[in-house]
Amino acid sequence: MQDWQQRAAELYNGDFRPMFIGGKWCEARSGEVIEARNPASGEILATVPKGGSADIDAAVSAARAAFEGPWSKFTPFERQALLLRIADLFEKNWETLCLSDTLDMGMPIQRTLANSRRVLGMLRFYAGQAVAIHGQTLQNSFPGEIYSSTVREPIGVVGAIIPWNAPIAGSVWKIAPALATGCTVVLKPSEEASLTVLMIARLMQEAGLPDGVLNIVTGLGAEAGAALAEHPGVNKIVFTGSTATGQSIARAATGNLKRVSLELGGKSPVIVCRDADIEKAVPVAAMSVFANSGQICIAGSRLFVAREIHDEFVRRVADFAANLKIGHGIEGDTDIGPIISARQSERIEMFLQAGPSEGAEVITGGEKLTGEGFDGGHFIRPTVFGGVKDDMRIAREEIFGPVISALPFDSIDEVVARANDTPYGLAAGVFTTHLGTAHKMAHRLKAGSVWVNMYHAIDPVVPFGGLKMSGYGKEGGLEHMDAYLDTKAVWINTD
Repeated sequence: MQDWQQRAAELYNGDFRPMFIGGKWCEARSGEVIEARNPASGEILATVPKGGSADIDAAVSAARAAFEGPWSKFTPFERQALLLRIADLFEKNWETLCLSDTLDMGMPIQRTLANSRRVLGMLRFYAGQAVAIHGQTLQNSFPGEIYSSTVREPIGVVGAIIPWNAPIAGSVWKIAPALATGCTVVLKPSEEASLTVLMIARLMQEAGLPDGVLNIVTGLGAEAGAALAEHPGVNKIVFTGSTATGQSIARAATGNLKRVSLELGGKSPVIVCRDADIEKAVPVAAMSVFANSGQICIAGSRLFVAREIHDEFVRRVADFAANLKIGHGIEGDTDIGPIISARQSERIEMFLQAGPSEGAEVITGGEKLTGEGFDGGHFIRPTVFGGVKDDMRIAREEIFGPVISALPFDSIDEVVARANDTPYGLAAGVFTTHLGTAHKMAHRLKAGSVWVNMYHAIDPVVPFGGLKMSGYGKEGGLEHMDAYLDTKAVWINTD
């Protein structure tokens, strides 16, 4: 633990960290800055530029110049080699990247470190895809000797906006497919967690990324983010965040009909059938929500449990929650770190009050932690509500905090209908030892990802994305690559 504390003290000391445009490190045109604070203590880690529309203009211009200039001359092999160099630098600097994430947004260091396989795997997966892009030769029925084929080409300048809950993985999931396909990127990180993204830009510059291929503009979502979403020089916008903001981005994108991919909110069900392996299901169901203090879009926050085992299962989940270690993410044995900000903490507290006011019972948790060890930070005790009804706010709205709503069910048909009765459709979990039930539930649940006897599994080769108000478009897999490519038809008269 002491080693992490020493390294943390050396990493950030309240200084200014510039943003990255056209290969240059610069301040905002306005000269204004944003404070980056440690959510576990409230201390200022650093300041970053408060970029606005003028900075977005400069970044888009730099991205366009790179796309039409030196980057367009990179062969697939060269793009692959670059991504592999980036992956190697990520691996070499992995602990520093993770420490930055933990300080900036609170995720426990044990969890950030454990993401290495996923992030490095993404970089190397997209490196492999860079040399696998191809069109088709098509047999047409047009009169004469006519050759027809298709060519896949990079879509152009990509505007990417990411949230604060997973800066490393969120950045890579946006940047890597763009580089693999030959696109350029303007990325706007969350104002709540920008520091690691700037560190990532430095590593990519060190790997030999040409100027302007990646640009990072720090700033507020309502200013820099909105300017990026509506910018006429952007060909595609990719966004991860709240449904309300995603709707605003989709509307802004209509100006030049830019393509849009949205990964939005969720209110995901976890269904525990009466034949489930309870010993295995309890920790997975609990951590489907409590991981990262519930600040995950796929949180399985609606816990449906077969009535026959409901009371025992919920009691075990509550016991599991009560024994989780809450503290600063930098401490190696911390299970639950802080909430990102006072604003988000207050929002979660509102739900903690709304539950009992509507008749739900607090089985464990239900409070903000204060006092020694928690001063200056934002810590919410992992909470399990019982006696929940489907129409309660805690069962309908995305909380984005460590809060589980437990609900009993009597039949498979009933629970599928209730699980699907939500505007969201991002993810779902099922626990059963019956193969037929597993297949039936996976088929009938309206969600972009369904996990059976597990949760949170994400792999570069497997597409991830939502249905309904959880967004559209996929990240991961070949569909992700397609989203960054245009298809051109080529006709040649050979007569």
